[in-house]
Amino acid sequence: MQQCNEFEYFLTRSRYQESFMKIIGVHMDRCTGCKTCELYCGAERGSEGKTLLKAVQESPSPRPRVRVEGNHRVSFPLQCRHCAQAPCLDACLTGALVRDAKSGLVILREDLCIGCWTCTAFCPYGVIAPSPERGIAVKCDRCLYMETPVCVDVCPTKAIEVIDLAECEAMIGEKRRNTAQAVADSAGEGLRLLDIRI
Repeated sequence: MQQCNEFEYFLTRSRYQESFMKIIGVHMDRCTGCKTCELYCGAERGSEGKTLLKAVQESPSPRPRVRVEGNHRVSFPLQCRHCAQAPCLDACLTGALVRDAKSGLVILREDLCIGCWTCTAFCPYGVIAPSPERGIAVKCDRCLYMETPVCVDVCPTKAIEVIDLAECEAMIGEKRRNTAQAVADSAGEGLRLLDIRI
C-alpha cells in the first residue's frame, strides 16, 4: 500500500467516525525523535506510579502505547489509528478488543485479553504490542479518560496534535491542488489545472 492510500484508508469515514471526528495528527517535519511522547506515555499508561521518576524504577519497565520510528533524518510517532475497518477487532479471539460506541475508538479490555497476541499480527500499522510481562496486548486508547492524550500534551515541538477530521481532509485537498498546480506549472506554458468540485 502506498503512503497516500494508507492515509486515505485512515481517513475513510465510517458510521463510527461520525460521532468521533477528531484524530491524532503528526507533523513529521517537527518531530525530532526525542521520544518524550514514549516516556510520558509509558509513565501515564503503563506504570503504577504515573510519574517518570516512579516509572523508571519499576520492573518490568512500563510499556508505552506510542512508539517513535525513524532515524536521525526523519522520525515520527506511531499509535493506534482506530481504523474504520479494524482488522484487530475481527482477529481478537476473546472479544477483548471492542469499538467504544461513544468515542468510536478501538479499546482493549484488559480483563478479557488472554495474551494470544493475534491482534498484533493483524494490525496493519504494527502498533499493538505484546506485553509478555503482563500477559496481555497493549495499545493506544488516546488516553480516553483524559481531556487530551499525554503524547500531545508533552511533545516539546508540538509535532503531535489532535485535529478535526474535516479540517484534515480540507488540508489534504488543498495540498493536492497545490501539488497538481505545481506539476502543471512545471510542465510548460499553456497548461492549467482545471479544478472541478462536485
